[in-house]
Amino acid sequence: MPVHARRVLVCIAAMTLSLACGTVGDSRSPHQLFRRMADGKEWTTANLDLEGGGSYCYDDVELNCRQYGRLYSWGSAFQACRSLGDRWRLPSDDDWEQLTKHYGGIGADSGDNGKRAYKALLMGGAAGFNAVLGGGRSGDGQYARLNAHGFYWTASQNNPAAAPFYNFARGSLALYRQPDGEKVSAFSVRCVRE
Repeated sequence: MPVHARRVLVCIAAMTLSLACGTVGDSRSPHQLFRRMADGKEWTTANLDLEGGGSYCYDDVELNCRQYGRLYSWGSAFQACRSLGDRWRLPSDDDWEQLTKHYGGIGADSGDNGKRAYKALLMGGAAGFNAVLGGGRSGDGQYARLNAHGFYWTASQNNPAAAPFYNFARGSLALYRQPDGEKVSAFSVRCVRE
């Protein structure tokens, strides 16, 4: 298990026991591991980097895991959040929608086509959410879109093969909801708890 992942697990475990956790550094910058966001829920503030079946480093390069977190298939994303314990879970489509509304909304549901939410929730943004553009991995093992898109799974599903995900798109500087992510693809993961 990578050192960063071990630190995250130890710190998350400490949080479940109501111990002070503070901040931890990684290759990006020092940051909190979780934060109560404007929607009233606690969200992890770094992409997960916990090894497990169905998870990958971009281009199979460990350094990319340390910088962007791991990419998870839809099924493995559930397990990764559950492994944090104490009510942590993969956020639903509704969780993401409620979060983004507090920062301006997404795509066509906002007055600015998702630009304000993109800026607030991206690494270094006012919200402290720190989304990164970690790209993704297709079901056939092809990696694409590093530093161009940050794709984030929801726990919701449309059918046995597809689930919605949220897309931080650097080209348009906007945040969108994508309705049909193939569950065999691997995307970034954040976790949430009430």
